[in-house]
Amino acid sequence: MDRIRGDSGGARGRVALASNLQLETCKLNPETRPVRWEKVTLIGVGLLGGSLGLALKRRRLAGQVVGFVRRRFSVKECERSGAVDRATLDLETAVRDADLIVLCTPIGQMAVLGKQLKPWLRPGAIVTDVGSVKGSVVRDLEGLIRRAGGHFIGSHPMAGSEKTGVSAAREDLFRGALCVVTPTSRSDRGAIRKVERLWEQVGSRVVRLKPALHDDLVSRSSHLPHLVAAALVSQALSPKQRPEQGMLCANGFRDTTRIASGSPEMWRDIALANGLRIDRALGAFISELNRVRSALRSGNQAALSKFLENAKQRRDRWAAGAESHSPE
Repeated sequence: MDRIRGDSGGARGRVALASNLQLETCKLNPETRPVRWEKVTLIGVGLLGGSLGLALKRRRLAGQVVGFVRRRFSVKECERSGAVDRATLDLETAVRDADLIVLCTPIGQMAVLGKQLKPWLRPGAIVTDVGSVKGSVVRDLEGLIRRAGGHFIGSHPMAGSEKTGVSAAREDLFRGALCVVTPTSRSDRGAIRKVERLWEQVGSRVVRLKPALHDDLVSRSSHLPHLVAAALVSQALSPKQRPEQGMLCANGFRDTTRIASGSPEMWRDIALANGLRIDRALGAFISELNRVRSALRSGNQAALSKFLENAKQRRDRWAAGAESHSPE
C-alpha cells in the first residue's frame, strides 16, 4: 500500500492511496468556506463524542452542540466539561432540528438508536458515526436514514485512547489523526463532502474507503492488536501466575498491553461486528507464531534472526512514514 500523504490543512489533507485499494480521492476547493453547522447532536458523549464537541466549540464550527446521554449524572458532567452547550436524557429534544447527528456509542447500539431517532430527523440532516467497523453500521443505517429523509455517511476517526468518558476528552484528539469516510454508490455527494470537511476542520486527514475494505484493513491493524494485548494480559497476569510475575512486567509489557484497558463493551461489539475478518487475521497471526515456535523448538538461529530482522525493518519503515499521531 502506498504511504498515506497529507496534513491537517484543507485540500492537502486529502489522502491518496493506491487505486487497488478501491479508494476514491476527492478534491476540496481551497476557497470553499468552512461548514458551520447550526445544531450538532452527539449521541453519546464519551471520549470521542466529548472530544468532537470540544473541537467544534473551540473552532466555532457549530451554533449549538447538544449531547444525548442515558444517565442523569452524565448531564451535568458533560456540561461542566464544556463538550456540549447542553445535555439531555430526551432523544427527541437532542435530535429535533439538528443538521448533523454523530453516533458516538458502541457499535451494538447504533442500529437501535437509528430507528429511535427517525421520527425527529430533520429533512436533509446528515448522520455519521465514529465506529471502528463500517460494513454492518453502513448496512444497518444507510437505507434507514435515507427513508427518513436524511443522509448517512459512515466515518471512523482513528483517534482514541484506553481512557474512557467525557473527562478524558481533548479538543486536539483528532489533530493529525486519520479519519476514514466510507460512502457508498448511493451516498449523496454533498453529504459526503460535508462529512469530510467536518473531520478536516477538527484536524484530521481524510481518506475514502469502501466499507468492506476498511473492515478488512482494520481487522489486522486495530482489532487484532487489541485482542492480542488482552490475551497477553490474561496470560501473564492470571491469578495462576506467581505473585512476582506482576513485578517483572515492566515498560515493554506496559506499552504492548496499554490498549487492553479500553472499554470492554466497545471492543466486544467491535469483535462481534467484524468477527469473520478478525478470525482470518487471528489465523494468519497464529500461523506466524507457530513458525516462531518451530524455530525455537529446533534451535533454528537463522530463521529466528530473519523473523526478528524483518519485523524490525518493516516496523521502522512504517514508523518513519507514519503521519498519524493517534494512539489508537
